[in-house]
Amino acid sequence: MLPARFVPATTAALAVLVLGGCARTIGVEVAPDAADPKCAEVMLAVPDELGTDLPKLKTDAQATAAWGEPGAAVTMRCGVEQVGPAADCQHVDSGDGTAVDWIVTTDDAGTWSFVTYGRDPAVEVIVPPAVTEDHSTSFIADLADAVTQVPATKECQ
Repeated sequence: MLPARFVPATTAALAVLVLGGCARTIGVEVAPDAADPKCAEVMLAVPDELGTDLPKLKTDAQATAAWGEPGAAVTMRCGVEQVGPAADCQHVDSGDGTAVDWIVTTDDAGTWSFVTYGRDPAVEVIVPPAVTEDHSTSFIADLADAVTQVPATKECQ
């Protein structure tokens, strides 16, 4: 048994260890125009959860967000370069009348990329295969309130 004087210090150290273990931070590369003031508005409006089971995580870069689990997280960056019109432009309605146009691509590994179309600064969302194994990408509509903080100047054709 520990002497009484060691109990508070041990308890405090254990609390720091336990609470520190709960903090999950995801490394996300900062976008070139992350310092744009509109990105701050976007970040303040991101949801605490995507879908019903992808909780928001801490990130280590300005104008970024992440949801899910470390190693299998959906990541978002504001301030990426705008992309031009493309055949893979999709109009996504959030169900509350808010809509966002996204350029949607997938790579050979199965990673989905969504980049807003017609908004400056642009927002990019990356969805890794580890997420799409158990989820559809329909949660992209959950980001409409945040993304529409940047006004649209063009729409998908």
